[in-house]
Parts: sequence; C-alpha cells; structure tokens
Amino acid sequence: MAVRRLAPADVQPKDFAFSAENLAWAKKQIEKYPPGREASAVIPLLWKAQEQHDGWLPEPAIRYVADMLDMVHIRVLEVATFYTMFNLEPVGKFLVQLCGTTPCMLRGAEDLKAVCERRIGHRHHVTKDGKF
Repeated sequence: MAVRRLAPADVQPKDFAFSAENLAWAKKQIEKYPPGREASAVIPLLWKAQEQHDGWLPEPAIRYVADMLDMVHIRVLEVATFYTMFNLEPVGKFLVQLCGTTPCMLRGAEDLKAVCERRIGHRHHVTKDGKF
C-alpha cells in the first residue's frame, strides 16, 4: 500500500475558505445529518473543497472542513489520506490512475503501467502542454 502524504509546505496555500456559494452548499449538506452526526458530511465537504481548489485538497482546506464540522483535524486528515479520490498535491487537467491491487497485478496491470509510462511519462509527471 502506498503512503499518501500532503503536498510540501512550499506548495500549500496560506489559507482556505469556501466561496459564498460553496459555503451555502456545505451548510445544506451538514443539515442532512441529525444533531451530533454532522461529521458524516466530511466526505462531501472535502470533495467540494478539492473541487474549489483546482482539483487538489490542500492542508488548510482539511483544517477548514474539520473546524466547520467540529472535528479534530487529524480525523479529517485520516479521511483525506485514506481515500484516493482526494488528491493531496496539485494535479494536471487529466489524472491517470491505475489499480495496484494484487488481482489487478495478476491480470496485467504492470504491462498497462509500462505502456502509460512510455506514452504519458513517469509517475507524478505533469506535462506542460497536455501532449503525450
């Protein structure tokens, strides 16, 4: 299993806040849950924060969502680092992900990975012009 870490400090923005529109949306999401269970809105709020921040989830956004849901910051960080749907560092316009589980490896994922590296570039490679 790969270790998922936040982007380096020099890439992180200073702070984060939802736009007025996204804040209204977030409040509606939180209202869907009964009192005492508002933390259940953590995944949709993180997703909206990622969407607002150019497709990746910076650390200040994780803290912002935690504060909004009255959760300990580390709990929200655990969610963000567990689910691969959350990008913890800047990504390009198109994000290519391959399954690395044992069943996928047995079915030829390594061959597919080699083709992707040849055509697109190595892991964590971001092209400037979007050309392969």
